[in-house]
Amino acid sequence: MIPYVRQFDFAYGRRDQVSPLLQRVIADNPGPFTFTGTGTYIVGRDMPGAGVAVIDPGPDDERHLHALVRAVNGRRVSHILVTHTHRDHAPLSRGLAQAVGGAPILAAKPPQKTVHASAALDEDDDADFAPDIILSDGDMVEGDGWTLEAMATPGHASNHMAFVLREENALFSGDHVMGWSTSVVAPPDGDMAAYMDSLDRVLARGFSTIWPTHGPAITQVAPFLKAYRHHRLEREAQVLARLAVGDETIAQMVPALYAAVDQRLWPAASLSVLAHLVALVDRGVVAASPQPVLEARYRIL
Repeated sequence: MIPYVRQFDFAYGRRDQVSPLLQRVIADNPGPFTFTGTGTYIVGRDMPGAGVAVIDPGPDDERHLHALVRAVNGRRVSHILVTHTHRDHAPLSRGLAQAVGGAPILAAKPPQKTVHASAALDEDDDADFAPDIILSDGDMVEGDGWTLEAMATPGHASNHMAFVLREENALFSGDHVMGWSTSVVAPPDGDMAAYMDSLDRVLARGFSTIWPTHGPAITQVAPFLKAYRHHRLEREAQVLARLAVGDETIAQMVPALYAAVDQRLWPAASLSVLAHLVALVDRGVVAASPQPVLEARYRIL
């Protein structure tokens, strides 16, 4: 079982000091894929004039913008970083940049076109998002007493970028790893094989703390990530088991695999099953007719 962490003290719009170099402000946009809402992080010392970075400004919400400006509290925003282009992470970045005097926006290169499965997930891309600076894996962003390393973690999204706070051995994981739930991996932009590779990279780094964009911190990092990884492998085995007993379509598999899950989440579950099947097809374990899509028929080779 994944040792989920779901309980934490927060209030919408309130600035909470959560570590020596870190404050968090949560947007009032709760939902089935955002949990309590988008947590925006401010990295830097809490003293007048200090330079800080803001990670994942969040949705285009005027109240959250005002809360972030208040939370900066006389400090200088030197960088705005975005983990990926979903609408609960990226849209407020431009408005925040303007509000704090033109801080540059940094992110991985956005997808060339909107390819996320938004209809089922309500996780549409911010099609207008355009960072000022394109980040690549390993790039360093340095500020006033802090250092952030860009760590490419594709899988949930092809352009997903996590950020390592070197001074605290901590990872801002965006949606790649979340303490309250597993991450959605939804083709065509989501990629299960890439997701598992990214998960192994994160596990190998030995972080002390993971700060997801949604929900509380993960402090028992290694056991959590190992359980997270085991869950994905277990789900793959369950998909293969459904094929072995005669299921041919994702529509047949989901009611059995997700019987204990709210049926409103079954469209997202269908995409997760598809992600596993795409990976299995790529590995030559399963065949899809005519191709690995939601409506296809599948069989074990």
